Amino acid sequence: MRLLKYLLIVIIALVGLGYGIYFFGTKIASEKLVEILSTEFLNSGEMEKIKQTIESNPELKAFLNDAKSVDEADLPFTTKEEATRLMVKKLGIKELQDIQSQVQEGQINKEELLQKIENNFTEEEITALKVIVYKEINN
Repeated sequence: MRLLKYLLIVIIALVGLGYGIYFFGTKIASEKLVEILSTEFLNSGEMEKIKQTIESNPELKAFLNDAKSVDEADLPFTTKEEATRLMVKKLGIKELQDIQSQVQEGQINKEELLQKIENNFTEEEITALKVIVYKEINN
């Protein structure tokens, strides 16, 4: 009986430790990813290219302008860090890197990318992502 009690305590401790590592690991990874991408975008001039692309594409502009009128209190998340954490959690870092390389190399078209997003995220999460992108581009 005593052995069972200690075994149960050890199992509970290991489960708690595993959850803590997962929780804080994804948090640290997502914060690091946001930091790297933000720095990379600002230093490389990519942000200006993205802004120009959005301004020149009426379909893309309309897609993001929906974010203007959204009440942020109803969104599942409101910060870049939370968005990145959700993306890492739902897609994984490897999948995000694959998507990035496919976009850069022109191997994935707009419809395929939107399909991937719609398959992995809820409508509320997509709206929250739009709001964050809109705020980033207009600030």
